[in-house]
Amino acid sequence: MSLTLKLLMSILILSVTLSAEAQPDNKLLLKYVKRSVVKNPEVKVNGITVIESKTVKELPGWKVLLTNMDLTYQDREISAPEIIFFKDGLFTGHLIDMKTGNDYRNEIKPTVPKSIYNDEHLLFGNKNAKHKVVIFSDPQCPFCQELVPEIFKAARENPAKLVVYYYHLPLLSLHPVSDVITRIMHVAQHEGRADMVEKIYSLKIDPRETNAGKIIKAVKKYADYSVTEAQINTKKVKAAMEADAKTASKMMVSGTPTVYIDGEWDKMRTGYEKLIK
Repeated sequence: MSLTLKLLMSILILSVTLSAEAQPDNKLLLKYVKRSVVKNPEVKVNGITVIESKTVKELPGWKVLLTNMDLTYQDREISAPEIIFFKDGLFTGHLIDMKTGNDYRNEIKPTVPKSIYNDEHLLFGNKNAKHKVVIFSDPQCPFCQELVPEIFKAARENPAKLVVYYYHLPLLSLHPVSDVITRIMHVAQHEGRADMVEKIYSLKIDPRETNAGKIIKAVKKYADYSVTEAQINTKKVKAAMEADAKTASKMMVSGTPTVYIDGEWDKMRTGYEKLIK
């Protein structure tokens, strides 16, 4: 065997070894989750799937595994996201920069899959626009009210540069009123009334209100948009809201507004500004 061939074989063997170590065996992941992540004895861990594997330049040698755990709790099937850091056979759910106090767990989110860019969620801009923006938002969230309409405006005024895909994420523990409001927004959007979605961001209403009739009247009075309780209570509308919530969970989104630009999380939420200059 020639020296060159031996060298090539050595490189190949080393590559295979490294790739095998780069991502742990699923059985080891499952063992880690059962021991260190899911500690409630009433929750059964059925499996775990690695959705995406990432590296971070600030964490040399570490792999960031973005996963979904398949769980059962009180006869309900649950899919829960989990971030796991892996290096040389070591697993942890937290890596903290002691200089800044930042937990890298809070600095990483999955890359946006192509399935999120669908016509059903396209709100403003052209689908062939140069840059894609994805927003998860609650119209009663004060931060959303300040930022999201500005992104809407940027896409409306620059449709060839920006396209906005919008997902509802009502924070019901903070703003129960958003349950009904987001369903109204969904109906409006699918009637081609994207302007109503934008306008509702400036609606002033008691965030604790839960009476659907009162909320519908408030929207009618403020935005001159009429919708019935029957329209917002259809199985199709409720299923769409559930689907948005599941998408948020898979993307490890729990707060609003959460913004992605061209597939990556925009932590500062202002990245769109430089794209329209």
